[in-house]
Amino acid sequence: MLEAVGLSAREISVYQALLVRPGADAARIAADCGLLEAEVGTLLLRLAQDGLVVQSGSRYEAAAPDVALGELIGRQEQRLSAARLEMQRLTQMFRDAGVPGDTGAVEVVSGASAVSARVNRVYEAARGEVRAFDRPPYVQRLGENLALQQRRHREGVSIRTIYSRDALAVPGRFKDDIELSCASGEQARVRPSLPTKLIMADEAMAVVPTAMGEAFAEAAYVIRSSALLAVLSALFEHEWSKAVPLVTAPRQSAERLDRPDEKTRALLGLLASGLTDEAIARALGWSARTTQRRIAALHKELGVSTRFQAGAAARDRGWL
Repeated sequence: MLEAVGLSAREISVYQALLVRPGADAARIAADCGLLEAEVGTLLLRLAQDGLVVQSGSRYEAAAPDVALGELIGRQEQRLSAARLEMQRLTQMFRDAGVPGDTGAVEVVSGASAVSARVNRVYEAARGEVRAFDRPPYVQRLGENLALQQRRHREGVSIRTIYSRDALAVPGRFKDDIELSCASGEQARVRPSLPTKLIMADEAMAVVPTAMGEAFAEAAYVIRSSALLAVLSALFEHEWSKAVPLVTAPRQSAERLDRPDEKTRALLGLLASGLTDEAIARALGWSARTTQRRIAALHKELGVSTRFQAGAAARDRGWL
């Protein structure tokens, strides 16, 4: 989950090791984390620059999480706040422009059916890639455009989607929709929250809602090639760089005999996204007891005791 503040899985592993072994040197931390000492030295330097580690000679101490991580979270919140303010400013520009019809850079469509039709048009219009922010509420039924996505995958269009955490918690959404789309080629990542809903076809067209709250899905702006579309493209890439991979296909090398099965990969993706045990159970259609048992078994297999350690170990094995 700390990937959300810009830390890598190995930086998290090193910081976590220092929390339980204060005053350790790089060699001790390298042994604890299963990393090379030279690599750990570089990671410790980065953590020190971020204020997470304090060095005294050859020894290192972890800074208090509530102070050091709180500062990192604060910086990220400031960046997101600035992005939201810019989006609000641009949205006001849309409203002030009031451009009608299909001939301008911005068109307003109203009604759930009209918005849904424009979302489908984005998929049809894409020649190379569809990019999307996915968060509730929805104008389409669960899995309604799955067949369209799968057809576009077969036609060579790549799809990258960032899901908000509450999107994964919608009952049946992960198992009956997201997982199937990922199986056909979608690249999926997750963020704790997203600033808006968004779907883009290449650099040519995008659909974003005109409002938040209850009216989120009732009206949308259709934006065509313009400076505004470039801003939305940059916003997507920024969020993508911070997002955690949700579901990835197993490596195809025949030499890897320790690849996790489909259910384990799904569990790993949801754990990495930061969902609670209860939300994971809903997403996968498992009971609470089954979920806890599977998590415990995964921790045992990876030789770890926490979710953070599980994520780092899974990435080291190439599972995420």
